[in-house]
Amino acid sequence: MNTIVAEPRLLDRLRQKIQLKGYSRATEDVYAYWAKRYILFHGKRHPGEMALPEIEQFLSDLASKKHVSASAQNQALYALRFLYKRVLDKPVDVTINAFKAKRYDFIPTVLSVSEVRRLFSAMSGTRRLMAELTYGAGLRISETHRLRVQDIDFATKRILVRDGKGRKDRFTLLPESLVGPLQKHLLKVKSLHVADLASGFGASIMPRAYARRMSHASKAFVWQFVFPSKSLFHDRKSGISGRWHVNVSTLQRAVQAAAKTADIRKRVSVHALRHSFATHLLEGGCDIRQIQLLLGHTHVNTTMIYAHIVDAHRLRVRSPLDQYSEQVGGG
Repeated sequence: MNTIVAEPRLLDRLRQKIQLKGYSRATEDVYAYWAKRYILFHGKRHPGEMALPEIEQFLSDLASKKHVSASAQNQALYALRFLYKRVLDKPVDVTINAFKAKRYDFIPTVLSVSEVRRLFSAMSGTRRLMAELTYGAGLRISETHRLRVQDIDFATKRILVRDGKGRKDRFTLLPESLVGPLQKHLLKVKSLHVADLASGFGASIMPRAYARRMSHASKAFVWQFVFPSKSLFHDRKSGISGRWHVNVSTLQRAVQAAAKTADIRKRVSVHALRHSFATHLLEGGCDIRQIQLLLGHTHVNTTMIYAHIVDAHRLRVRSPLDQYSEQVGGG
């Protein structure tokens, strides 16, 4: 069969359909990524030429040869189901019999309170403020970067997380110890915004829910990102010129470098701060349901992993080797 190079318009159509459904930008990028990999896997054949057998072959290859995680394989499956149903109008509603990726019950990295203190001591400036806020509010890395000025409520000590995972808004804590540093930081952000406005910039890309009906507000300070990038952008399509948020990899690299400097011998990532937030709250007596709400988990079972970690920390069982060593030492 002759192969057909996938038209560039196909991925554009996919993105448009995702945007119409109101899914997040992250979901849009992930679905486009898996659709592209699927097309390349089959020698650039157009998905319209393929069906269930090709989908099963691709998903099986991901698990058996690429050794992707179960969650990654599920992402690919959801992306292809969306592609066929919403873009190609060929729903794949039957059971897909692909080789299943193994699901691992991993224990997340959790830092002790002293390790968190050492980590922050090895950081400074805006990167430290971002890391402290991530830990103190239990945010995902993307949520820290997407924060806008109006999302921080200093009066009630709350942070509104907009469009979190699962397309849900939620409130979480604003640490009282960060009120002063954040207010001082926002004064600098406002000065930068005023200078941008004077130079003909200063607009912000609005969330899709507001983009059409509130486009006039894009230059308002409340819509600016709390942690703006150093560089300006100009979007030719929308005509908007302003600042996006700082690159996500910036904080990740800063945290990993600080962990190395602090000699923390664990696999430290920004997400470890969120895990540590939940674990430390639970150790302090916070109710598991409250932690579930603060983290934005749909199911309490997801939050229960932290209860298992706390239980493990509280083990009072002694190793038989210690008892044996005492007996031998005692002669």
